[in-house]
Amino acid sequence: MEAGSSVSAVRSQRVLFGEQILPALITIKDGKIHNILPDVGATQHTAGEVLDVGNRVVMPGIVDCHVHVNEPGRTTWEGYWTATRAAAAGGVTTIVDMPLNSIPPTTSLQNFKDKLHAAAGQCFVDTAFWGGVVPGNSVELRPMVQAGVAGFKCFLIHSGVDEFPHVGESELHAALKQLQGTGSVLLFHAEKEVQQPLAEDRDPCEYSTFLRSRPDNMEMEAVRTVTELCLQYQVRCHIVHLSSAQSLKLIRAARQAGAPLTVETTHHYLTLSAEGIPSGATQFKCCPPIRGIANQEQLWCALRAGDIDMVVSDHSPCTPDLKQLESGDFSQAWGGISSLQFGLSLFWTSASQRGFLLPDVVRLLCKEPARLCCLDNQKGRLLPGYDADLVIWDPEKEFMVKEQNIHHKNKLTPYLGLTLQGEVNATIVRGKLVYFQGSFCPGPVGQQLLINQTPVHAAL
Repeated sequence: MEAGSSVSAVRSQRVLFGEQILPALITIKDGKIHNILPDVGATQHTAGEVLDVGNRVVMPGIVDCHVHVNEPGRTTWEGYWTATRAAAAGGVTTIVDMPLNSIPPTTSLQNFKDKLHAAAGQCFVDTAFWGGVVPGNSVELRPMVQAGVAGFKCFLIHSGVDEFPHVGESELHAALKQLQGTGSVLLFHAEKEVQQPLAEDRDPCEYSTFLRSRPDNMEMEAVRTVTELCLQYQVRCHIVHLSSAQSLKLIRAARQAGAPLTVETTHHYLTLSAEGIPSGATQFKCCPPIRGIANQEQLWCALRAGDIDMVVSDHSPCTPDLKQLESGDFSQAWGGISSLQFGLSLFWTSASQRGFLLPDVVRLLCKEPARLCCLDNQKGRLLPGYDADLVIWDPEKEFMVKEQNIHHKNKLTPYLGLTLQGEVNATIVRGKLVYFQGSFCPGPVGQQLLINQTPVHAAL
């Protein structure tokens, strides 16, 4: 069997079915999981060719609901062709594209149509889309919901790009009033400007200087605003890329009070720490910032306790020059980390050392991201009737991240040279073998997922 083949069945000694790992045969019909048979003996029969993967783990494909593809408008940073190939190579079968940093941003119905047109015929995995909330666009929100966006993203601080301005309190109230009764969700970049201590003459090439410029209380104040609004309007709200464990107490209290609030963190906050970032290593810059080891351990505890619902990439690439590597100036460098291809391996490398199990991987990287986007009726589980989206991987196998095996458009990432545990062997999207042993299918097979509507095939 080769990349591009239609798969009618997958056989493995380790199929993750619910909370159990069992020998099983997964049969596939019309792009859906048809049946899961708990016996892989030679007597089992299915029409068509069976992909026998031996002892490799078979589980639902990863749903990465925080990806910046940047197309149209900034395709030198990333594009659908390269981003979705990288996703497939990492076992990601569905991405949800952020409304920035494309030009135009996805902040109106027309701009959403432009985004769909740009993505058409380019996606190797299924792709859904977030809209954006910016000043003055509240009248666009309901039409965008009806057109199929997964929800909306907003910033409470400068977004990093001028065409996606941040919103104030009055604009948040207007947006939440529009979203009441729609079932949609509002995502928050949870940082707010706070009164900073007097500036000190510190070296901008030292990571500690940048870290001091984005203190924990910037997140605390933003989370306080989010939790109050969520309780007031009872509209689903979601905090993206939580970096500071200090905010968890506010989050727990809001949920106990009845706020429909969810929270994500990212692979870089769980893998990297401030103490390990060298001077001038601007490839580590992101906002909110990577914090210290003690904070990181608190994030892991929150994942175990269920206070953080999911883990995503926040794949936010740029061209190498924007990282200011020559000067090493953190204050001038673009803030974003590329990791879409390596999320599963990054997570498992650290999680397995902390006693997390494979069902935890499915919950945090598949089920909960699918639920956030209202895709949980078709994605994120191995169940009959669900899309036949599968990742086949070896949790025990190690590999090193090298430029030559990175499929993102720009190869700069803080993970270069890192040895990770858990290598992806194959990725199946709706029964199509999109990635197999280092090769890709000849052309894109991904669908555009319009939430609460019939999926539109990328080629249409």
